[in-house]
Amino acid sequence: MKAWEDPRVVRGMQAQLTRRRERIAAGETPLGWKLGFGAPAALEKLNLTGPLVGYLMQGALLASGARVDVSHWAQAVAEPEIGVRLGADLPAGADAATAQAAIASLTPAIELADLNIVPTRESVEAILADGIYQRHVVLGGDSRDGDDTDGLSSHVFRRGTLAVETTDPQALTGRIPDLLAHLAGTLAAFGERLKAGDLVICGSTVPPPRIEPDETEFRYELRPIGAVSVGFSQA
Repeated sequence: MKAWEDPRVVRGMQAQLTRRRERIAAGETPLGWKLGFGAPAALEKLNLTGPLVGYLMQGALLASGARVDVSHWAQAVAEPEIGVRLGADLPAGADAATAQAAIASLTPAIELADLNIVPTRESVEAILADGIYQRHVVLGGDSRDGDDTDGLSSHVFRRGTLAVETTDPQALTGRIPDLLAHLAGTLAAFGERLKAGDLVICGSTVPPPRIEPDETEFRYELRPIGAVSVGFSQA
């Protein structure tokens, strides 16, 4: 069974995309897409055969250095991710080579999520319908043109010091070309398309960091491309 044929995914995606279309019809501007729960442990825990897919809206975009009030969130999470800007449409059935060729640029991104639904096999539909916890995506001005995803390393700073790093930021998420091919197939199954200009954030490059009550800043470096940061208010 393909990932998008899972009945939980079918129902959740139908609800999610209905909401997205309503928001666009009301005047909001789409930004792109997100992938989540792609780590091997998460796939096993939720009994999935591929990452879950959600959408991004322009109104959720924040500039690096922005400050966000998370005091009323159930559980704030800041995920250091690889952002991909597409330079070409990507149809369903595209292979990894075609997907890689569609990449126009890479950029560090932080997704701010609110873990307001406990992730279980039974809650997959509800997680999808709610947009996979998406609240904001934070981007800076640093990016690298081209489709080369090799040689990247991820470095996360919390409370001003290095907290975690990895020299293989695609180890948890899966390889980016494969993720893009999966995303294109999933969207096509529900009447949507992956288009040139879309931003895709590909999942947390380290185990998703939960923001603790005393944290006020989170910085992420995707070397050698650049860095992005976000501040928190928790009063």
